Amino acid sequence: MSYVAPKDFAVKMIDAGQAKVSLSARDTLIRAYMAGAILALAAVFAVTISVQTGSPLIGALLFPVGFVMLYLLGFDLLTGVFTLVPLAWIDKRPGVTLGSVLRNWGLVFLGNFGGAITVALLMAIVFTFGFSSDVSEVGKAIGHIGEGRTVGYAEHGLAGMLTLFVRGVLCNWMVSTGVVGAMMSTSLPGKVIAMWMPIMLFFYMGFEHSVVNMFLFPIGLMLGGDFTIGDYLIWNEIPTVLGNLVGGLTFVGLVIYATHAKTAPARTLRVKARV
Repeated sequence: MSYVAPKDFAVKMIDAGQAKVSLSARDTLIRAYMAGAILALAAVFAVTISVQTGSPLIGALLFPVGFVMLYLLGFDLLTGVFTLVPLAWIDKRPGVTLGSVLRNWGLVFLGNFGGAITVALLMAIVFTFGFSSDVSEVGKAIGHIGEGRTVGYAEHGLAGMLTLFVRGVLCNWMVSTGVVGAMMSTSLPGKVIAMWMPIMLFFYMGFEHSVVNMFLFPIGLMLGGDFTIGDYLIWNEIPTVLGNLVGGLTFVGLVIYATHAKTAPARTLRVKARV
């Protein structure tokens, strides 16, 4: 499977972070838009399978197909740049500043949200025959997901908010492990296997992924879910984004950087960032 040792993929992580900061706003938005759209389609796929088979496990087993496709195509998720981009700043790569890190995060957020909203609208049309008939069975299931994971948390007050945040942390611990998994092998099968496992885990466990939620909750509102935009933002998206940031950067990015990057061979060439 052409395994890449940790000391080597640690350098790849830093290089990737620097490269993402160097991208133009146009390219960053395009890649983030496509990543949000593909992940949203994968979420529809997984929920459809779960509803039709009655087995959430089968849906979780197949959901990673979207994640694998978008990363092999070179697109970017917010959860991934949360982990990779700060490492280039910490490593003091040329042209990487705190401002450029925040700029990247903001552009990727906007792109992911645009892609997810686009698919939400398209699938809402599919589930309702152009808003002319009752919501399909899969559409109803998606609407209920939005209710349970907003007002469901709100019913528990601060304990619900803490649970939501922790689920966001655990989610990006696994998702960012999948991002790094793409760097653990130089072969296509090796990359796919390494990405597939942690993504399957996060989805089946019901952890909170900010980009998946950019699709699930807006489409839930379009399909008549019993919650509000405020519920979505306060009792899901904002705490989930913060949890994803902490989980990916703390348990994946900084851990690998601290223990493996120090032992990595010095780079013979550093690409000057274009900010």
